[in-house]
Amino acid sequence: MIDFLFNYETLRIIWWALLGVLLMGFAVTDGFDMGVGALLPFVAKTDIERRVAINTVGPVWEGNQVWFILGGGAIFAAWPALYAVSFSGFYLAMFLVLFALILRPVGFKYRSKREDPRWRSNWDWALFIGGAVPALIFGVAVGNALRGVPFHFSTDLRPFYEGTLFGLLNPVALYCGLVSLTMLVMHGAAWLTFKAEGPVADRARIIGGKAALAAAVLFAGGGVLVWLGLLGGYEVTSAIVWDGPSNPLGKTVIANSSAWLRNFNATPVLCLVPALGIVAPLVAAAGFRTRREGLTFLASKLGVLCIIATVGLAMFPIILPSSSNPGHSLAVFDASSSRATLRNMLIATVIFLPLILAYTAWVYSVLWGKVSERSVRGAGSSAY
Repeated sequence: MIDFLFNYETLRIIWWALLGVLLMGFAVTDGFDMGVGALLPFVAKTDIERRVAINTVGPVWEGNQVWFILGGGAIFAAWPALYAVSFSGFYLAMFLVLFALILRPVGFKYRSKREDPRWRSNWDWALFIGGAVPALIFGVAVGNALRGVPFHFSTDLRPFYEGTLFGLLNPVALYCGLVSLTMLVMHGAAWLTFKAEGPVADRARIIGGKAALAAAVLFAGGGVLVWLGLLGGYEVTSAIVWDGPSNPLGKTVIANSSAWLRNFNATPVLCLVPALGIVAPLVAAAGFRTRREGLTFLASKLGVLCIIATVGLAMFPIILPSSSNPGHSLAVFDASSSRATLRNMLIATVIFLPLILAYTAWVYSVLWGKVSERSVRGAGSSAY
């Protein structure tokens, strides 16, 4: 059993799955933080209402960002070629995301330092940018991954990116960005109805219902785009050597408009994942309407998980396709670190990931309960 677990093929698949788990963990946890930020100007009209909304995520947002750091670290250590191409090719987009994410902790820390309404309003808009911009750009990045990114490798495996920032902002990628934005707005609204009381929760309930319907419709529309071949697709046509050395130049890949449907056609049970990506937001929309807060949040969480999982399942075994030279696309079987690196990282993950999960569960249990205007006033300056 140990030999099977630590063979190169198994380790590569495990780390592909773990990368997906980390990205989904980030979307489910930090996703509702971003959703709350994006909703802040619309669900809270007074200073005390904005403080209620902010205090639903204020104690947990730092811990939620652990998933973002873990995801970046996993890409760097387990998939170095992916890290090199994506972080250099998407450099300006990543810089924009990081700038927005930096505004968020600064906004949390400085907003309450002064009672001046203009001061607080400026930081509230910073929190809005810190939530809405990453939610949109992350979806744009996924859209570009589905279309293919213009890059290639030299003979000594140096990556060369041939695109521009405005090239990333193409219609298909922006459409995927809207899917991401509506999905996380839905998730943020579900969190607010679960954690907040009063007008903030009431407004979040209305907006969340509309966002959930929009997320379901847009995601279903994305499926139609894939079915029509408008989202592209790439297929490995050469023999796959799962336990061979990592060299993205040693395979043949072709553009195939039906490639992203191939895994679902081969294994029909996988169709349950995109189906739940549509059904779960619809259930969340019904939960918003019927005021079933727990069901709404669980359905929203399931919708986020399934929408993201659909992308990974559709693209497997490709991780990042190249539109300019498809044969240089990065795949699970030729873009990973060495077997020893993946093995040692897996041992560390088995030890530390349960500790992170246990600590996270403990924090949420301690902070269980709703945030109300009365509780915020009673906390005084200790609240955000």
